[in-house]
Amino acid sequence: MKVIEKFADEVIASGSYEPLDRVYVINKIKALVGDKDEEIKENESTVEQLVEIAVDREIIPDDVTSREVLNDQLYDLATPTPSKTNQIFWQKMQNSAKEATDWFYKLCEDNNYVKKEAIAKNVVFSGTSSKGHGLEITINLSKPEKDPKAIAAAAHATGKKYPQCALCLENEGYVGGYGKNARSNLRIIRMNIGGRPWGFQYSPYAYFNEHCIFLDQKHIPMVINEQTLINLVDIEKQLPEYFVGSNADLPIVGGSMLAHEHYQGGRHVFPMMKAKIKKSVKFEKYPDVEAGIVDWPMSDLRLISTNSLDLIDLGSQIINFWDHYDDVKRHIKAFDGETRHHTVTPIMHRDGEKFVLDLVLRDNNTSDEYPLGIFHPHAELWHIKKENIGLIEVMGRAILPGRLKSEMEEVKKYLLGKDNNIAESHVKWADELKANNDINENNVEEVLEQALVEVFENVLQCAGVFKNDADGEKGWQEFTDALVENIGK
Repeated sequence: MKVIEKFADEVIASGSYEPLDRVYVINKIKALVGDKDEEIKENESTVEQLVEIAVDREIIPDDVTSREVLNDQLYDLATPTPSKTNQIFWQKMQNSAKEATDWFYKLCEDNNYVKKEAIAKNVVFSGTSSKGHGLEITINLSKPEKDPKAIAAAAHATGKKYPQCALCLENEGYVGGYGKNARSNLRIIRMNIGGRPWGFQYSPYAYFNEHCIFLDQKHIPMVINEQTLINLVDIEKQLPEYFVGSNADLPIVGGSMLAHEHYQGGRHVFPMMKAKIKKSVKFEKYPDVEAGIVDWPMSDLRLISTNSLDLIDLGSQIINFWDHYDDVKRHIKAFDGETRHHTVTPIMHRDGEKFVLDLVLRDNNTSDEYPLGIFHPHAELWHIKKENIGLIEVMGRAILPGRLKSEMEEVKKYLLGKDNNIAESHVKWADELKANNDINENNVEEVLEQALVEVFENVLQCAGVFKNDADGEKGWQEFTDALVENIGK
């Protein structure tokens, strides 16, 4: 058997075609890679070999984008159509949500939409900071470097794009190209969330287990309000084993995709979800809701209840109150004229029958001293982390840039007194590590990992509006006193 024939059999075995379709499938493959079949190479997957054949025959150019487009077109053949995928998913949902998501996630791994091999390259470890917070560190190495041709195409793109953004429903089955995402093998589950049509898909370069995205079927901007909480509860009722959360809806404190309403979720227990309430807050009008301030570097108010309606109602009032709350002493300012500076990062998970809602208070004010954000990583931390603190990092999982993999190797050499090419930005930090630790070959890795945990703790402390010190506790007290009084009216 040769490689085209072998892949045709793999396509049929996937269930997307029947054995009677074999000649048809072979011709579909040949339309993409050429008519002549070749011997199978044992050290490559069939799709990898087919892409190489197409490059060798100059059917496609030898660049990252063209390879990715063809890879996804081939895997699309081994993927059920969107209607069939949805039919199977919802049939399995009749048994259990876990059965449905297990099936759908495996499909997205098997058809290479979830880039399992690329994700495995990420550096991942965890530790406990000196403040006692468990944290997770990842150095993101899975996403491929941007293709220079794709960068150039994006720079010269004019007019309305199709699809409008990377989250739009119109990406499903979209071939892509230079400056456009390849999505031939993308499948999106249609869901009704909060009374509106939404979609559910997995992230191709997952940051944690079964990292998924819930997206509004319309391209509308993100907004955090009562409807957000209604939607999060609805998702938790349908997929109770997943957490779900939204990035904040403002620049600096929000995610990178504010133009399209969406949430993220998945099967992962984040450090923040394990953190305990350190101080209870009582809301007399809501006896069914347990509330309190969470022992966490960022400013998190948690609500817990089996009564989802009360949870939504109280959570909405907290969001609205925070939207207009000022604390001049702590540089907390809700508005500049019509410009809003306050929002929350809302996150929900289930604890048995209980809904657990974390509302992390966010403020995107800037100042002369902190031009990128007062509640943003400060300059002394930029050598490790300069980017916005989004949903995943709020929960205690750092997404650090890929450059750090090689840079940390040079820091290790510097710490051990070996020849090195340490980046100037890391020298002061490395000198402090040297001064405070007896470093040798046996412990240098551990020292460096712990140092990254401490940096991430400081990053999150920067992003907290009420700091974990005496003044921050006073700020929390003033805020919750005013909040309780307001809600009691």
